[in-house]
Amino acid sequence: MAEKMEEGDPRAFEKLYEQAVPCLLPLACHMLGDRMEAEDVVHDVLLGVIRSPGRYDPSRGSAQAWLAVQVKSRCLDRLRKRNRTVLRGESEEAPAVYAPAAQPETEVLARMEREAVRSALRQLPGVQREALAAAYFTPRSHKELADAWQVPLGTVKSRVRYGLGHLRKALDRMGWGAGEGGDGHA
Repeated sequence: MAEKMEEGDPRAFEKLYEQAVPCLLPLACHMLGDRMEAEDVVHDVLLGVIRSPGRYDPSRGSAQAWLAVQVKSRCLDRLRKRNRTVLRGESEEAPAVYAPAAQPETEVLARMEREAVRSALRQLPGVQREALAAAYFTPRSHKELADAWQVPLGTVKSRVRYGLGHLRKALDRMGWGAGEGGDGHA
């Protein structure tokens, strides 16, 4: 479908719209709490795709995930703008704050984020991937890891730090980091 969109095929855009809106609109509605504003965001994102179909890179993930990131980013931008407006006193109505809920669109976005992190982890050198996994998913301290691996404590800390940096860059390349307008919590 991406190739047909690059060629400007109107049916490809219609198909994209029909497939994307049912997934993207609930996400935007959940984030913004306003269906009309959510429709505007989804429309703007899809209009951007129509205007510049070459921005999507299939090697960085599925089109659906890429579109969800674009919608999430636009929603966050609007929420930030709302907060600035409220802070300046231009609106008496405070923005709605939503607690995480087990709604389908939230679960879909969380699943896509997990897939992005897994994919980014696979891109890391083995020692960095191992250091991140051990540091965050085992109850062992950096000192205990250094003793177990028979390396200096500084080496463990460096592997974790470099691993996090490379992970952040990989997520940015996939559109999940703060560099792409995301919230940086991928």
